[in-house]
Amino acid sequence: MSPSTSEPPNPGQLSPLPGVHRHITTHDSNGKAIFHSSEPGDWTTYTPSMAFDVVYTTSNSPPNMNNDVDISNHEAVRTSGKLGLVNAGGSVCRIVDFGPLSSEEHSKGIMHRTQSLDYGIVLEGELECVLDSGEKRVMRRGDVAVQRGTMHEWRNTSTTEWARIVFVLLESEKIQIAGRELDEDLSAGGEEVEKAMKSQQ
Repeated sequence: MSPSTSEPPNPGQLSPLPGVHRHITTHDSNGKAIFHSSEPGDWTTYTPSMAFDVVYTTSNSPPNMNNDVDISNHEAVRTSGKLGLVNAGGSVCRIVDFGPLSSEEHSKGIMHRTQSLDYGIVLEGELECVLDSGEKRVMRRGDVAVQRGTMHEWRNTSTTEWARIVFVLLESEKIQIAGRELDEDLSAGGEEVEKAMKSQQ
């Protein structure tokens, strides 16, 4: 599927998909809404076929937006080198680009579980969400996944086109099934993704 606009990629962006821009609002001294900042995406490459842009984070719920405290906190988290897949006590908004894979690579997704409620909205292309039960769903532009602390992985279905999805992750309580607590599980490669995120902040 071709990109929806001719917007050029951001500097340092891995994929050929349209560049993204983050526009943050705030208030002036009279309480009128104004724009605080507008910036292009800041991409981190994990592999030759995967890159991500952390759009925004919050570190408590509900967030404190007085005096732009949340903006200051976001910048501190973003540069701390400690942000993993989930931001403890808060949220993360992250855009992820998945490159086209060969048929052999299609079986090499990263099965993982985070202690979070995730909203995943496909922006470009097609992605397959695979659960540890073996169930699968192909998601296309505009489709939404509500990931509730389950083991899952993502695969680009195309061998020629890039795909893009935006995730909003909210830290959750641990899942309990029949009295058994399901821990966060990054053993199948998720740990390496998290390390890459921390090392490149």
